[in-house]
Amino acid sequence: MREPLPPTPGDDGDAPRIVSAIAAALLVLIVTYRIGRSDAPVQTRVDPIAANAPFAPPAEDTIPAGPAGDAIRRGRMIFTATSAHAGQYVGNGLTCSNCHLDAGRRANASPMWAAWVSYPAYRAKNGRVNTMEDRIRDCFLYSMNAPASKAGNPPPYGDDIYRDLQSYFAWLATGAPAGKSLPGRGFVQLAEAPLQHDPDRGAAVFATQCASCHGAGGQGKANPDGSYAIPPLWGPQSYNWGAGMAGIASAAGFIKANMPYGQGNTLSDQQAWDVAAYVDSRERPRDPRQTSTVEDARRRFHAQGDYYGATIGGKVLGGG
Repeated sequence: MREPLPPTPGDDGDAPRIVSAIAAALLVLIVTYRIGRSDAPVQTRVDPIAANAPFAPPAEDTIPAGPAGDAIRRGRMIFTATSAHAGQYVGNGLTCSNCHLDAGRRANASPMWAAWVSYPAYRAKNGRVNTMEDRIRDCFLYSMNAPASKAGNPPPYGDDIYRDLQSYFAWLATGAPAGKSLPGRGFVQLAEAPLQHDPDRGAAVFATQCASCHGAGGQGKANPDGSYAIPPLWGPQSYNWGAGMAGIASAAGFIKANMPYGQGNTLSDQQAWDVAAYVDSRERPRDPRQTSTVEDARRRFHAQGDYYGATIGGKVLGGG
């Protein structure tokens, strides 16, 4: 008797196995598809113009009501009139908005919406990861020349000043992507000047382009109440030697994009470098990190990029 032939595909006896095989294959495809979708980012078309468009902070009239809005408004007042609202921690004639223009809104003037989404971050200046509170504290210490004679230097950690300023910065950054280096962050980074920057050439640029506002002696313009309508650029009422703006590259980038006020990008790169060299070769309050000699502080904190410890006009700068 002959062995029966094996069933051919399509025979009723094989149907269950075929169905099972098809079902298993579909299950594998479905699972793979779902895993792939969850593990890999969805690729979408990005308009390159939109992707590179500058970030726009919210309009001031959109600050919300209630306690959160109150903190934002207090932060803005501290930022734009620092001596009036945090005067015990200010040792000069500056406000935060003198360097962070338009109340911290303007691109290429170290806007606070770009800074907010960049912290915490490591800073070589102090060799550790900094929070935004750390960063604000350093601004009080160096740019605002916070005086030990008044309240023990900057506001103590946890002070409401930090809380209000951070509330304002976070609001300015509404809608900004976290962890991104946004266009307009910080100051413009200029290529090295064709000629080495020179304070003497910078003095001529200052006389024609800057002195009408900041004064021939860089003294700024004081209000009757002692505050300043136009900030002093050197001398006892300006930022100290530890401030970021005392670095010639930072000052040159700020000047190029923003000065003369309302006429940014009208100076040549060479003029911006030279006038920055002139401003930052003038004496100003001492670096608070200097605990012994100027030479020791220069070696530890001023390896390059500024005139701290240099001899200008027969005087060693940095002694305060």
